[in-house]
Amino acid sequence: MVDYMDAAVEEARIGLSEGGIPIGSVLVADGEIIGRGHNRRVQKGSAILHAEMDAIENAGRLEAPTYRNSILYSTLSPCDMCSGTALLYGIPKVVIGENHTFKGPESYLKSRRIEVVVLDRLDCMKLMSDFINAHPDLWFEDIGE
Repeated sequence: MVDYMDAAVEEARIGLSEGGIPIGSVLVADGEIIGRGHNRRVQKGSAILHAEMDAIENAGRLEAPTYRNSILYSTLSPCDMCSGTALLYGIPKVVIGENHTFKGPESYLKSRRIEVVVLDRLDCMKLMSDFINAHPDLWFEDIGE
């Protein structure tokens, strides 16, 4: 069985190796990864290319029923922008690696009937806490602080 969060962690590590922020994401539909991505704000000089946005973009243009039957996996709790994208496309479930280093609007997602699962994975926490300690200015830029 494929561990989709492992695939998201792999994406986070790729982003870190490229000099970016170590957050990864995959979009899964019908048991298959259809989009992979990682935070590329640094690499692309982008204002919005968070991991979830990258995974959804890399999945390409999809029909509405595909989104409504998909699951978004992210190594970190999605921010307002990424949560809004999940809501916009009707993605019914978000699986989060960890939400200790950053917690997005999970209660809002739940109030909008999106299932939110937090795995509390130590590897995800370590990736982020190590990065935040080493690059606090870049981290705060990424979350708009």
